Amino acid sequence: MKETASSLKGLYMELGGWSAPDSIVSGITTKYHGVSKAPFDSLNMGLHVGDDPKDVIRNRELLADAIHFPLDKWVLGEQVHGTEIAVVTKQEAGRGSRDLADSLPAVDGLITKEKGILLSAFFADCVPLYFCDAANGWIGMAHAGWRGTVADMAGKMVEALCARGADKDNLQVMIGPCISKNRYEVDGRIVQQIPVQFRDEVLDSHAHGRFQLDLQALNRLYLQRAGIMSGNILTAAYCTYDSPEFYSHREDQGKTGRMLGFIGMKEEQV
Repeated sequence: MKETASSLKGLYMELGGWSAPDSIVSGITTKYHGVSKAPFDSLNMGLHVGDDPKDVIRNRELLADAIHFPLDKWVLGEQVHGTEIAVVTKQEAGRGSRDLADSLPAVDGLITKEKGILLSAFFADCVPLYFCDAANGWIGMAHAGWRGTVADMAGKMVEALCARGADKDNLQVMIGPCISKNRYEVDGRIVQQIPVQFRDEVLDSHAHGRFQLDLQALNRLYLQRAGIMSGNILTAAYCTYDSPEFYSHREDQGKTGRMLGFIGMKEEQV
């Protein structure tokens, strides 16, 4: 499994490895250097968790300044643990960036061919999926918890991108930081939704009918089944539960902030 090149830049972790690194901005925010108070301290990016909205907007503005993507260029989906995917154009620029009610409804995946648009999604143990076909100018961002993962959000993103002009041979996919196998215990109900042929590779049996599930590995298998070459699948080797840089819904028992995963293509300089 190929790991991403990554570097911590205070507000966010830059995730590298793309074939066109100069034109792509991609990463995931940390917990650090924001203004939110406990239990959301300090760089909470989610308006939906009960934090002071003014603090959340200020945190977003701090990131916008750091990555040179103003808030009116961000696009956010509602995220309902589904597999709906929206094609984003400049008409959607700014949706969800300052108002939760303005997010694209019932959407967990975003794709675009537009430069100057930042595709964004929230995480606190779920899997961030980043997509880039630099040759054909397509990028994507998806949120995949266990529901989205077993429902093949990864494969559906590949299908959506390729239906609009991306090429599977060029498409690179980055599986971002999420909760690790050692920290993610699930029951048989979830196991039954995983394809039989994948189970030995992604599950370890635990006590009392419980299992440890490797979400990153399961997404990788879905991507390979969708036709993505293994060498084009990058993985960020961080566990959100164990890494102090990240929020973890499971570790913090549900009362915590959210990281922002993001990817965008820079507009050409004139």
